[in-house]
Amino acid sequence: MSLPPLSLYVHVPWCIRKCPYCDFNSHASPAELPEQEYVDALLADLDQDLSWAQGRPIETIFFGGGTPSLLGADAYRRFFSGLRQRLTLSDQCEITLEANPGTFEAERFAAYRELGINRLSMGIQSFQPQQLKNLGRVHDRDQALLAISTARQVGFDNFNLDLMHGLPGQTPEEALDDLRTALQFEPPHLSWYQLTIEPNTEFYKRPPQLPEDDCLWDIQEAGQALLASHGYQHYEISAFSQPGRAARHNLNYWRFGDYLGIGAGAHGKITLANGEQLRSWKTRLPKDYLNADKPFLAGQQTIEADELGLECLMNALRLRDGISVADFESRTGQTLASVDAEVQKAIKLGLLEVTDHIRATERGQLYLNELLALFID
Repeated sequence: MSLPPLSLYVHVPWCIRKCPYCDFNSHASPAELPEQEYVDALLADLDQDLSWAQGRPIETIFFGGGTPSLLGADAYRRFFSGLRQRLTLSDQCEITLEANPGTFEAERFAAYRELGINRLSMGIQSFQPQQLKNLGRVHDRDQALLAISTARQVGFDNFNLDLMHGLPGQTPEEALDDLRTALQFEPPHLSWYQLTIEPNTEFYKRPPQLPEDDCLWDIQEAGQALLASHGYQHYEISAFSQPGRAARHNLNYWRFGDYLGIGAGAHGKITLANGEQLRSWKTRLPKDYLNADKPFLAGQQTIEADELGLECLMNALRLRDGISVADFESRTGQTLASVDAEVQKAIKLGLLEVTDHIRATERGQLYLNELLALFID
């Protein structure tokens, strides 16, 4: 069994304030961020995971959060210096940083680009003033437009815009207006996803009035048609890209690649030389993560051999192209026969097709939750 490609995820846990829909590990930032201490902790955390790299270069890096653009260029300069002393980055390494589209963060875009960060992911969510208020966003429409323009001007030719639909009281035309505004900038990548109410969020405690199912369906159909008419490929449930501009970091997740995860609450998945695969997760609270008396590693578990095939397909079937049979067998160390019962059931229901690839049919994409449920133990 050959080792899969290796990525690195770096979690920055602070935001200016917590959005009411967000269930990620994010925390309101203190008046002064402990940038130096956090970079020191990230590198110490990485030191403990270095053996898991097993000589592989890092193919992609993703700084997620929280709001990674709250950290200044000096913090990232120190981090990259320490990272390159420890690991090799591939020549074509995709390095993505999630950024808030506020004026303060946009002023830092040029410095990030000079450091080698070559892809931004901007959390726009909506261009509509009332919806930005509904979502608790700290930026306004003008700041969002300026941030996108600034990213272009300082040399980011690869960037993603995050947009939500199915917002409180939103009509199909309002959802399409958000997409049309984004498309004026010809973004290489768009993440366009429906607002869902998650446990442990303010929206869960006080649910807003969301559009009815028929309206949500109309929004989804019209939005996908609009994106297709502009040449965007719908390559994953909520991901659309210009040809050849899919997010390589996320593709590695969905194709069951490996990734180191460092930072407060970060998760990782690693394949060992003997074929065993491990999941790990780090201490969640920033104050604990920065406490030298507490370990970075909060937990670790082995993915049982009879679960590898199911876990792989739970990820890969999110992709329109699915996964090749060869990659499935290489990434799991299992033959397709290991999931034959689930696969045959899905085929009989018209949800799955198997050629040299394992992929959802058109019906399977339409009823993806039902398809994925077949692979849940």
